[in-house]
Amino acid sequence: MPHIMEMMGKARVVVKDGKVMEVGAPEVEWCPLFVKLRGVQKMTPDEIRKNMESRITELGMFTEKRKLEFETTVVAFGSSEIMMSGLNSGFLETTVTACDGAGTVISDNPTLVQGIGGRMSGLIETEPIDAVIKGIGERGGTVFEPSNAAINPVGGVRKAAELGYRKIAVTVADPKTAKSLRKLESELGLDLIIIAVHVTGLSREEAQDILKSSDIVISCASRHIRELADPLVQVAAAIPLFALTQKGKELVIERAKDIQSPILINTMALPVLPAHKQPKNLI
Repeated sequence: MPHIMEMMGKARVVVKDGKVMEVGAPEVEWCPLFVKLRGVQKMTPDEIRKNMESRITELGMFTEKRKLEFETTVVAFGSSEIMMSGLNSGFLETTVTACDGAGTVISDNPTLVQGIGGRMSGLIETEPIDAVIKGIGERGGTVFEPSNAAINPVGGVRKAAELGYRKIAVTVADPKTAKSLRKLESELGLDLIIIAVHVTGLSREEAQDILKSSDIVISCASRHIRELADPLVQVAAAIPLFALTQKGKELVIERAKDIQSPILINTMALPVLPAHKQPKNLI
C-alpha cells in the first residue's frame, strides 16, 4: 500500500518506498504561504514533486529515517505549533494527530507533536513503518493502530481517554469526524479542543458543519470557511486561523505567549480578508 497525501493546493501525491510515484494537478494555483516559505509563484505538478522530495530528503517523510522531534517552527501559528505551546504550558494534557508511517498518534511530548506535524499536509492514507512506530513509542507517544497505521481521530481520542487524559487537542479534516468527536466528548466527560485542518474544497454545507463542531479552524484555501466563519480571534490574513470558541481562543493565546517577535493585538470586526493576500483560486 502506498502513502497518499494532499498538499499544495490539494494535489494528490503518492509516495512508495521513499519515492514520489504520482503527482496530481493542484486545485489552487497560487498560495501566499508557499510564496513566503519556498518562493513558489505558481503551484505546478513539478513544484509539488520538488516540495515532496525535499520533505523526504530533509525530514525522511514516508521513510524509516523520519525525523520525529523538532522545536523549530515553520509557521508561527500552525496546528502543531499551537498544540506544542498548549502542552508546554500545561493547558493541554495530550494531543491526537496523524503521522506518516504510523497513522493516528496520541502524544503529550511537545517536540514530538511538532516533529510529526510541523511539515505535515493532508495525510489521506499511510502504511506502517516499523522504525517510525518504534521511534514514536521511544519518545512517549502511542500509535493507535500500529498494525495498519489507520487514521482514526475518534479511536485515538477514545484511547487517549483510556490512558487517563481528559483535556485533549485533536486534528480533524471532515465534519462527520468532528461531530462524532463532540458526541464522544459528552459521552466520556472529556474536554476536547477540535482543530479543523485541510479544509480546502469543502462544500458550503460541510464548511458550516465543521465550523459548528470545531474550536479552531485553519482556513487553507477554503472559500466557504472564509465566508461562514464567525471568529473570536483571527491569526494572519492570508491563510487565516480562526478561533471559534473561548477555549480555542485561550489555546491560541497560549501560543502567542511563546512567540518571540512583536505581535499586534487589536479589536475589530472579523474576519479580515484582504483580497490580494488570499490563495488563488479559493475553492
